[in-house]
Order: sequence, then structure tokens, then C-alpha cells
Amino acid sequence: MAVPDDPTTLRSPGMCRFFAGVMKRQMSRGFRAVRVLKPGLPDIPEGRPIVFYSNHPGWWDPAFYMVLQTLLLPDREGYGPMEADALEKYRFMKRIGIFGVDPGTRAGAARFLRVGTHVLSKPDRCIWMTAQGRFADPRERPVTLRTGLAHLMARVPDACAIPLAMEYPFWSEKRPEALCHFGRPVDPSGNARDWQDALEDGLTAAQDRLAEAAMARDPAEFDTILGGARGVGGIYGGWSRLRAFVEGRRYDPDHITH
Repeated sequence: MAVPDDPTTLRSPGMCRFFAGVMKRQMSRGFRAVRVLKPGLPDIPEGRPIVFYSNHPGWWDPAFYMVLQTLLLPDREGYGPMEADALEKYRFMKRIGIFGVDPGTRAGAARFLRVGTHVLSKPDRCIWMTAQGRFADPRERPVTLRTGLAHLMARVPDACAIPLAMEYPFWSEKRPEALCHFGRPVDPSGNARDWQDALEDGLTAAQDRLAEAAMARDPAEFDTILGGARGVGGIYGGWSRLRAFVEGRRYDPDHITH
């Protein structure tokens, strides 16, 4: 199937590796750690493309996607939709698997379905998308999603949809945590209405589970896939380092240890 501005031909593995490295460094600097709630990725059926669909808590979401793609699914090709006007301002992103859509228009919906179906035609590909379509607090309920994903999944019965909950809470340190939880695969095997209900229920369950773990503030519940900047720095950090030296103990930059 011919697709104008085909993301599968525009995508450059070299550019993807470069920008994944940039995003890893950015998240390492911006967060205390990047953590995935255990047990991590669910069992993914063999030979099926995947759509990871998430809530949309903040600006960092696409960077988080790239880190997860690189560290957890290095053998799959990753793609994702973006507003066409914004993509035209950052055309280089077409080289890392991003394709443009016009949300809220009939033409935009048709292009999303056409390109999404094309991307998911091979089992080694996956799509990452903020299915809410807008920024939303991770504790907002009910969880509502745009309908495009449900129609896409109904068109591609071989694809597997996996909910992804994300949060960026502050725990005990200067920098926030980047937390995520992969929910159970969603597969109602029905029409778009069935998919819509199942997708929203699946993401709600994943967000509820992550919220519970985030409020518990226990790093042991997570796998840390990327370490970040530690300590508060400045005068307080220097004083803490000096105090540890005087007391003859090993300096730990964390404000609270577990």
C-alpha cells in the first residue's frame, strides 16, 4: 500500500540511535531515575505488532518513549503520530519514525488509520502514542481516549495494544522520578466500540496501579532502567559530603536512603 510521506521509508536507524542517546542523557539529567514498575513488560504474543498507548502527563512523554524503546525493545522499529503542523517545524523527526496527522479533522483521521495500518503491517514494528490527545493529570478520572486508536485496532486484528501509565512525581530528592507501568494487553476482538471501552478500562487500571506504587514511594517495587542525577548539589550537597567525611562514612547523595 502506497503511503504519502511513508514513515517506514523515511525512518533512519542511525538517526534513531542518535536521538535515543540524546533523550537518555536528557532524562538522566532531568530525573532522579527512570523506573518501570515490576514485573515490567507483559508477555507479548510472538509475531504481532504492538501499539503502546499511554496517558499524557507531561512534556517528557516522547523522550520517555524513546528510552523505553531503546532499552526494552531494541529489536523493534518504533513509530509515533504527531500533529502535522508541529512536525513541519521539526522535520528531522520524520527520520526517527514520527508521522504527521491533523487531529480533529476527517482527513487527519483517515491518514492516521491509513499510516497506522501500514506501520502495523509487519510484526517487528510498534507505535507509541498518547491516546488521550491532550495533557492530563495522571490522577484524572474517568480516563477518556480519542477514538482513533479504537478504530485502528479494529482494523488490524493481529496487533496487540498495551496500556502504558506514566507519572513524574517528586519523592524525597531534588529531582522528580520518571515512573511507568505496562498494563495487561488489551484484546477484546470486537468492533471499535468494544475496543474503545477495553482500551479506556485497560489504561485506567494501569494508571491506578502506578498511582498506588508512586504514593508508596518504594524504589524496590520498580526496576531502575536508567539512573539519573543524584543529590541536591550546592551548599547543602557540599555540607553533606563534608559531614560524611568527618564522620568516616561513605557519602550517599540521596536525601533519604531505602
